[in-house]
Amino acid sequence: MKLPSFRLRLALLSAALAGSTLVGFGAVSWFQIYNAKISRLDAELLNHLMRATPNFPPREEPPVGAASPRRELSKESSRERWQFYEDSLSYAFGTNTKTPVALLVLDTNNNILYQSNSLPADLEVNRLLLARLELAPLAPSPKREPPPLPSNANPSFERPPLIRPRPPQFITKQTATAVWRVGAAKFPNAQIAIAVSLQAVDQEMATIRNIFLVSIPGALLLVAVGAWLVSGGALRPIHQLTGVIQQVTVKGLDQRIPIGTTDVEFVELIQVFNLMLSRLERSFTQASRFSGDAAHELKTPLTILQGELERTLQQVDPGSEVQQRLSNLLDEVRRLSGIMRKLLLLSLADAGKMSLYLVEVDMSELLMEMLEDVEMLAPQLTVQTDFADGLHVKGDRDLLIQVLQNLFSNAIKYNLPNGWIQIRAHQTPTTLHVTIINASKDIPVSECDRIFDRFYRGDPSRNRKIEGIGLGLSLAREIARAHRGDLTLDSTSSGQTAFTLTLPMKLDN
Repeated sequence: MKLPSFRLRLALLSAALAGSTLVGFGAVSWFQIYNAKISRLDAELLNHLMRATPNFPPREEPPVGAASPRRELSKESSRERWQFYEDSLSYAFGTNTKTPVALLVLDTNNNILYQSNSLPADLEVNRLLLARLELAPLAPSPKREPPPLPSNANPSFERPPLIRPRPPQFITKQTATAVWRVGAAKFPNAQIAIAVSLQAVDQEMATIRNIFLVSIPGALLLVAVGAWLVSGGALRPIHQLTGVIQQVTVKGLDQRIPIGTTDVEFVELIQVFNLMLSRLERSFTQASRFSGDAAHELKTPLTILQGELERTLQQVDPGSEVQQRLSNLLDEVRRLSGIMRKLLLLSLADAGKMSLYLVEVDMSELLMEMLEDVEMLAPQLTVQTDFADGLHVKGDRDLLIQVLQNLFSNAIKYNLPNGWIQIRAHQTPTTLHVTIINASKDIPVSECDRIFDRFYRGDPSRNRKIEGIGLGLSLAREIARAHRGDLTLDSTSSGQTAFTLTLPMKLDN
């Protein structure tokens, strides 16, 4: 199973970790800010509850024996005072806009002295205020010093502990239209409850939430891009190693990766790879030198043997058994000489020393010569041509003839009885394409990748009666590549085989 890009996974993992951290930090920060705002609102509510006491009329005790005078404020003036107090509360909670506030004031007998009537949901809010007043404790009284002990008091006398009422508690309640923060306190001469809408707080928190929703994805994008760039820098030695591996061919075994600018973590890997290249280069040099030296050493004895056989063949009686045996030996010697020439060319190609004698080559003329050979060697085959005159390329004429001979030889040897051969050629401004197609049995898919391997001849049951050792196609492709071209096996329909020779129109030395 092929995994996705390691660099991409690293960037996504970094973004996921950073995203989790940012989301957690944002959530905690949002709740901390919200709690801080609520705490500040509670402190202001407590302060305003404590400041509400001056709005109550003082209670005066009549002197002993005198009539009990009672000063009462008119209901109208008391309501105006509380209305003014409520209006001041609307702008007293840290916002620049008017904050909806509900106020409820009761006397000690639970009679309503004042209640807000300007809210859309006054009844529901007033019920909240009444319910909160029922549970509200007495408001904390100012701190007072305990009275001094009498001078004749017993020193062991202990003052009774001062019982201070609990401070009012604040709760959050939701109605059909808004969310309210409710606080209530009871005083000796009255009871008061205040409800402040959390609309302004919710708007501020919504703004902060929107900032988080915009900034966190942006931060994640920056983290992902940064992780992508950092991982790219960390993986640069791997890319460098991959680039060198891609250049490792028979002509590039001398490639080495410098270690001076490499991270410490990759030094050992690169050292092992450089040592492997050294061993490969040494082994290939020895193998290439052996094949070249063997071809050179065998070339001279085979030439001498061929000459002696030809001279002896001329001296024996025509038609005799000795002449027949000598003719068979001469054919085998010529076959060995051809093999030696191919091995020598392959060793030169492997070493990158195949020399080309570049001339202007008329490929149309060469193809016509090949057609004459086909008509002479395989007259039973039908030949079809599709190429124009004057197809010229720059190349080595002898080597290109050898390529065409190998292709036509295979087209004849592997053809079907009474089969056919098609020859197509066309050129573009930069490239010449020559395609040779012949009727044949289907090549198994497993053999398509190995058909250019040296000494590989496929399934013996298909070609055990066909001469050859499996060097023709390998040598033909090496010659094509020496011309900066290529030789490929084309995908065709069933019952045919096609090879395409590609050559550049101009070849730089």
